[in-house]
Amino acid sequence: MKKYFIAGMLVWAPLAITIWVMTWGLSVLDGVFGSVMAALIAVLPSALKPALQAFRELPGVGILIVVAIIFTTGIFAANFAGQWWIALWDRLIARIPIVKSIYSSVKQVSDTLFSSKGNAFRKAVLIPYPRNGSWTIAFITGNPAQEIKGKLDKEHVNVFLPTTPNPTSGFFMIVPVADIIELDMSVEEALTHIVSMGSVPPHHHVPSSVK
Repeated sequence: MKKYFIAGMLVWAPLAITIWVMTWGLSVLDGVFGSVMAALIAVLPSALKPALQAFRELPGVGILIVVAIIFTTGIFAANFAGQWWIALWDRLIARIPIVKSIYSSVKQVSDTLFSSKGNAFRKAVLIPYPRNGSWTIAFITGNPAQEIKGKLDKEHVNVFLPTTPNPTSGFFMIVPVADIIELDMSVEEALTHIVSMGSVPPHHHVPSSVK
């Protein structure tokens, strides 16, 4: 009985978790659409409210519209005119107290993580943690700030150390380059290895060079 139950769990658990994550993401998108539509309904004339309410309640339309808006914005932002308008928008936001601090911080993080020119999560490495002789997988996220760099003797790098089995939380650390061992596995393979608590090995087994 135990063997069959575990075998069944191995089949259904990945599917259930995948569906849960996708449902959560879609509900977030649908929530964004619902908030926008609620604001429009509140300000539009009473004659238009029933039709707009019926449109809002159509299943899946919120997700489709939000995805279409994001995709259209990406096309717009990829050309010269779009970049000019985005720069203008950033300057306007920068003049709003409190909002500018939150917006600029989030924008810097998102630009670093999602931009193809960024360095975040571009390399998986081994670092000694929690003590010398023990190793864990981390991801290089950039170089230390100039002030920090000036106070350290050796060359250091910023790394993010994810937790297991939830890699969305973790620790930000500044470690010496000399203590890092670079890995040949991709970021995706390293994340899979972390989430599986080491039970799922990378697809290749090429030994890495030790710095």
